[in-house]
Amino acid sequence: MIAAGYPIGTVRQTLATCAGSYGVDGEMLLLPNHIQLSGGDSLEMSSAQHEVRFDQTFPLATLVGQARGAEIDPAAGLAELARIDAMESRFGPWAFVVGYTLQSAAFALILQPNLVALGAATLFGLGVGVAGVLARRSEPLTQLLPVLAAFTVALCSFTLGRLLHLGEGSLRALAPSLVMFLPGTAITLAVIELSTRDMISGSARLISGAMRLAQLAFGILIAAQVVGLTASELSVAVVDRFGPWAPWAGCALYAVGLFLYHGPPTRFMGWMLVILFVSYAGQLAGNAALGSYASGFGGGLALALCALFVARRPNTPSAATLLLPGFWLLVPGSLGFIGVTELIGNDSSDAVGVTLISMISIALGIQAGLLVCSACRQMPAALGQRKRYCRS
Repeated sequence: MIAAGYPIGTVRQTLATCAGSYGVDGEMLLLPNHIQLSGGDSLEMSSAQHEVRFDQTFPLATLVGQARGAEIDPAAGLAELARIDAMESRFGPWAFVVGYTLQSAAFALILQPNLVALGAATLFGLGVGVAGVLARRSEPLTQLLPVLAAFTVALCSFTLGRLLHLGEGSLRALAPSLVMFLPGTAITLAVIELSTRDMISGSARLISGAMRLAQLAFGILIAAQVVGLTASELSVAVVDRFGPWAPWAGCALYAVGLFLYHGPPTRFMGWMLVILFVSYAGQLAGNAALGSYASGFGGGLALALCALFVARRPNTPSAATLLLPGFWLLVPGSLGFIGVTELIGNDSSDAVGVTLISMISIALGIQAGLLVCSACRQMPAALGQRKRYCRS
């Protein structure tokens, strides 16, 4: 569950429920990549060595539900867990590359660049997708990929922007192919865990997310220095927007790319479209009501409420897992509302701050949605208790 992106509080609650269901007593210690269980003279430790793929979270959710209700024998549960861990990707490497390319094109449509920047963003997405497949063969290369991809894409984007006088269009070609490197999971879980007083795990995730942002910023800023980029070169051209239909088309295209990239069950495709469209509609509402910097809050709130509703469907992952696709969709939308030129301004370091504020805004919206749903679930019990008190 930790490797699948469940918050620590949810994992702790599940473990406590399972312990009660199976009649096991003991203590537990949970960290973002480590878990320790003790009971009597026994001590069990486990570490999350790698992340669980999105398609693996569906059978994992079913297994978690069975374990919470003691509906499966422990030996059979361990065998099912081993089967899930050994699952191969539904599609081959070609689908990973095509899916990432489509996602990059979708994010570009959400940012509404000119036609040249849209083509460049799609081409950059193809290159990063191929690099991602090749990097799987080497763990060190995988760790360095965010920096290398950011530098290479930024260098090509800024050079192309200077040659073709794209202005801010060069940023709109750069951002889409790098959005998937943003630490969305880490930031979202950090906000949730810090708000639930899981300080150690929340702080660790926040630092991890900040480190990933620093990697991306390092690659982009080095490329800007190599090219000798100035702020004026990023704001001299007028962006030719496609029209209000483009972001909605980007949402649909993103769903197709996500399906190829992650390979979830086909039956989930419809619900994925619902989550994405509801999230973007919430972002539009947040921008209209609260302004550009808070647009992500409205999107995150709508995303959380929709994810919690979908998570109630049978054989569906937890809401925490369903938040990830919507989070990636909301990040470029928020940056688009803020204005791409504001990401650079007079100080290139502002890009990191604006991106972090945007991501935290989305995460706070998600947390607000989770709190609203929790309050709604507790309200009937509270009303019943009040009625009993009044009668007495």
